[in-house]
Amino acid sequence: MSPLQRYQTSIAAGLVSFDDAQQQALNALEELHQQIGSTSNPSPILGLYLWGKVGRGKTLLMDSFVESFDNGVCLRQHFHHFMQHVHHQLTALSGSQDPLKLIAKKLRSRHQVLCFDEFFVNDIGDAMLLGRLIMYLFEQNMVVVATSNCAPNDLYKDGLQRSNFLPAINAINQHMHIVELTGIIDHRERQLHTLQNYFVVNKSDAASTDNHEHNTKLLADIFDQYNLPTELTLALTKQHIQGLLKTSGTLEVLGRDIHYLAIKNKTIVFEFSGLCLGPRSHFDYIELAKQFDTVFLMNVPVLGGQTYERIKARGTEDGSVGSGNTGEREVLLAPMDDGARRFIALIDELYDQQVNVFLTCHVPLKQLYTHGSLDFQFERARSRLIEMGSEEYMSRTRALRSHNDSLND
Repeated sequence: MSPLQRYQTSIAAGLVSFDDAQQQALNALEELHQQIGSTSNPSPILGLYLWGKVGRGKTLLMDSFVESFDNGVCLRQHFHHFMQHVHHQLTALSGSQDPLKLIAKKLRSRHQVLCFDEFFVNDIGDAMLLGRLIMYLFEQNMVVVATSNCAPNDLYKDGLQRSNFLPAINAINQHMHIVELTGIIDHRERQLHTLQNYFVVNKSDAASTDNHEHNTKLLADIFDQYNLPTELTLALTKQHIQGLLKTSGTLEVLGRDIHYLAIKNKTIVFEFSGLCLGPRSHFDYIELAKQFDTVFLMNVPVLGGQTYERIKARGTEDGSVGSGNTGEREVLLAPMDDGARRFIALIDELYDQQVNVFLTCHVPLKQLYTHGSLDFQFERARSRLIEMGSEEYMSRTRALRSHNDSLND
């Protein structure tokens, strides 16, 4: 079925709700699908860049596009997974002349379409690599479909050495059809049957006894369901984690040890500070999401805060491309922005790989990040956490685990 047929079938089955704001993007995907399948189209085929606020259905529409082709025609990856693949390829091609061009040729030899989900650039290294690679992909006549929360002209906005990324933005505007999803509905918040996965655990003993006992009982029910150590639930009643020496330990991920509080089969419990503070990257979270189907993250603090100006140190934080002029090196940060950035990356990976997540936090979700330089990025994490706390999401994760277990039997 074509993307339009799949969309109509899903509506008829009650799986999705019709949204007039999605129709322009759907029609563009349908047209692109027909062009790729046509043998009589002599002109180069433009790619497609879908952007808009979180929860507008961009990923759903792109996935319907991917599923409308035979296996192998499209390579569909989360943006960070794709960059991990690129870094691995660069290591393998070390010493080659223009390895990015070789990567582009290899991708085109295997696939006709490359689909990025959550296209967002905030790392100077990724910006420099991607800027050249995406132009090579277009040179190879590879069709690129991307979803993003921001317009192409806002990619890597205010980033260091952004002038080096501008040719890539120009190439995107030239080779891709840009479609904004302007809907006002966040589909992650519509018609969801909420199952609590977010628990407020007050830092001090001054918290309401009734509220605290209510949270403790909910957490105890969850730990009973997942057969986790009772010491963890008991520790929560004391407002901090303790009594876990029997089950706590370290897990090696990509050559680095990460401390965990408890582990059982494919369920693992982390303290926020152990997983989101310190030397962690998207790649660590990709590996964790592959290994576990349920993650508990305990004691998530307030992540926002008053921003302050800072200048990146020349040479020590900018890599081989240099740091540019002093004015270009000024950035705005909040005290917990490093931890917040890793938290966003963690939620992205758990969501993308359909992992269950349960959190205990010091404040309600609406107050978790209210001030700082990551407001735009955190909106996606907030929306995803709402969906991850729904019966619909958890049903999908159960179905996925059941499917994977059947394949392994």
